[in-house]
Amino acid sequence: MAGNKKIKILVLVLGIFLVIFFVLLTFYFYKLSYWKAENISFCAENCGFDKNPYFWLENYNSENSLCHRIAPPYGYKKIPLEKNSFEEWLRYLPLKQGNPAIVLHNGKTAYQLPHIGIVDIDIGEKNLQQCADAVIRLRAEYLFTKKEYEQIHFNFVSGFFASYLKWRDGFRPLVIGDFVKEAKTYGFDDSWKGFREYLNMVFNYANTFSLEQELIPVEDINDVRIGDVFISGGFPGHAEIIVDMAENQEGNKIFLLAQSNRPAQDIHISKNLDNFQLGAWYSMDFGEVLNTPGWTFKKTEIRRFRQ
Repeated sequence: MAGNKKIKILVLVLGIFLVIFFVLLTFYFYKLSYWKAENISFCAENCGFDKNPYFWLENYNSENSLCHRIAPPYGYKKIPLEKNSFEEWLRYLPLKQGNPAIVLHNGKTAYQLPHIGIVDIDIGEKNLQQCADAVIRLRAEYLFTKKEYEQIHFNFVSGFFASYLKWRDGFRPLVIGDFVKEAKTYGFDDSWKGFREYLNMVFNYANTFSLEQELIPVEDINDVRIGDVFISGGFPGHAEIIVDMAENQEGNKIFLLAQSNRPAQDIHISKNLDNFQLGAWYSMDFGEVLNTPGWTFKKTEIRRFRQ
């Protein structure tokens, strides 16, 4: 009899425990779904684009954007941004459906670095759009959208100043080693196709070394913003760009990173392998080095495009 009584008490305690567990679990998923719904509402209400700002796409749906698809962890909210800024443009980058495999420029499947999404942008057929090139591509595409053509210029490793305006006007560089001379060999062409040909030319002669020299160092970690670049210039080097940021009530900031790699491949959103609780997000309080699936960056290797 005493044994049966103990069993009944254990069953009762277990039942109470299970009820509490399922109540807490239900509450957790309710809060999580509410948090995701709040993020979707934020993205829908704060998208400042009146028309498609991504010229390589025929149709753009903001519901399939990075902003809608990758919500920050519970407790964090995306930081407010200036309308039509580079930061906002990066936040609303279009993603491919689901989370497909990373593909190379030749159509083959790349070595799969951990990622949570693929940016819906072409790679090109040649082995050109690698890590620094992907950063250049995103910056240049934004400026092209804004018609700020005079700001579209990048340096070759040799130091040559490659201006899109001169390319648009028909000038083409003749490159022999470090020697570069321009000559007008084409007519005026302000099409997006001509712009993409300009970028392929830049990709061929620029890399992390030259891009790092162009960018401004960000000395204060608290001043880091969307559009800043983690870059380790070298032969080889690597570069990844911050494409979104969020903050909690305590003022702790987290961010998302996008990268391409070698060989030229899809631009993808990296996962955080050091903190699975953050998913794809990285804490701004990462210490002296930041570990990503593609590289390990020093805290001093954060730079920014000149305005």
